[in-house]
Amino acid sequence: MVMGSIPEKVNLAIVGGGVGGYVAAIRAAELGLSVIIIEKDKMGGHCLNYACIPSKTLLHIADIYHKAKNSQNFGIEAEPKINAQKILEWRMGVSEKLEKGVEFLCNSNGIEIVKGGATFISSQKLQITNGTEIDFDTAIIATGSVPVELKGFEFNDYILDYKKALMLSTIPKTLTIIGAGYVAVELATLYAKLGVSVSILARSTILSHFDPEAVSIIEKSLEKLNVKIYKNSVPESHTQTSIKLKSGEEIPHELVVVAVGLKPYTDNLGLENTKVVVDQKGFITVGQSLNTADEKILAIGDVIGEPMLAHKSMRQGVIAAEVAAGKNAGFDNVVIPAVVFSDPEIGIAGDVSEKTGIYIKKFPLTALGRAIAMNKTDGFVKIAYDKNKVVKGIEIVSSDANAMVAEAALAIEMGATLEDIADTIHPHPTYTEQIQEVAEAGLGRPIHFFYGKNNENGK
Repeated sequence: MVMGSIPEKVNLAIVGGGVGGYVAAIRAAELGLSVIIIEKDKMGGHCLNYACIPSKTLLHIADIYHKAKNSQNFGIEAEPKINAQKILEWRMGVSEKLEKGVEFLCNSNGIEIVKGGATFISSQKLQITNGTEIDFDTAIIATGSVPVELKGFEFNDYILDYKKALMLSTIPKTLTIIGAGYVAVELATLYAKLGVSVSILARSTILSHFDPEAVSIIEKSLEKLNVKIYKNSVPESHTQTSIKLKSGEEIPHELVVVAVGLKPYTDNLGLENTKVVVDQKGFITVGQSLNTADEKILAIGDVIGEPMLAHKSMRQGVIAAEVAAGKNAGFDNVVIPAVVFSDPEIGIAGDVSEKTGIYIKKFPLTALGRAIAMNKTDGFVKIAYDKNKVVKGIEIVSSDANAMVAEAALAIEMGATLEDIADTIHPHPTYTEQIQEVAEAGLGRPIHFFYGKNNENGK
């Protein structure tokens, strides 16, 4: 599909129409550049069509079902039924609506969209799979990433990647997830709430790169959902109905999801015909302005490395477009927030680990009115700050952490102090109050939680 006629030359050619690519295109068009996007699949990429949006859509549906079945404490007794086909239709409909929205925005901004693969013929020329060649002044590589296959557990009709796991027309009775990162935890939460018997095979433990105190809460939550976590497990072989671990234990399954990570998508891009440099892991090397070793080509998002998050790609899309337009721009953000959509959620901005010159305070959800009313008291918020009371990191383990972490990111980005947060009126009763409460604790003036006499200096 082409939104208009394919030009012979453009100011900016973008390879990949995912969240980073289309954001870059819109910003570049706003700055007066002629822009073309080459996308071989769907506009919006993995985020809109296969990952971020679909997973959160399904998590919401699963949460509705789970709450309906487990709200006796609130005086609600129900026995809802699952219509898997309607769930899939809703999930697909959300992605289709957003994809059309992205296409509309691009069309409204005069951006050409060409469906097909793109290969660099040189540092200023691309060839599309339909045979068309396009000259450009600048190009942005925004091709994203793809799921990693596990040797011996290659994808087939019952061993799935996360994309297919989010497109099921029937709900399995048993599901085994190989991997223990945030994707695995979100999938486990989703399907366990729909009544599936879920097993997680973790090489060490779940969320091994996260705060152990937060992980402990998520583990207990998964256990309440009857998720079985096999720590320090190594899958050795499989049949269509079970997986054998190196320990000899066999785990039955109906479906298996391999969620062991992502790798950058750089296959068949013709980078060898440019000066672009790729590191040993396959990521494209860039500078602060997101420029590659080839002065005519920039790269953004998953294809340049961790963290492989959609919102990072979006921000880098804006920056790359401004660089392409000749502006003095660079990726100099202080913090990239992250969210795990577990139950409770984990939201992190900055560094909340103990180190020299850093102080940490914690406020528990058991002391928060909103959490008590919602019967969601498993969790906390931690704040890290230096001797000048400047905020360096905030970690939130709570319902609505996905929304609250934006305040944390803004505070760190602006160099806010504990006073800035504590003296800002937060609406009551909300989950956001816990951020204000923990800042007050850091100042030695806690209100709704007693820390003892040693809290007077706020350290």
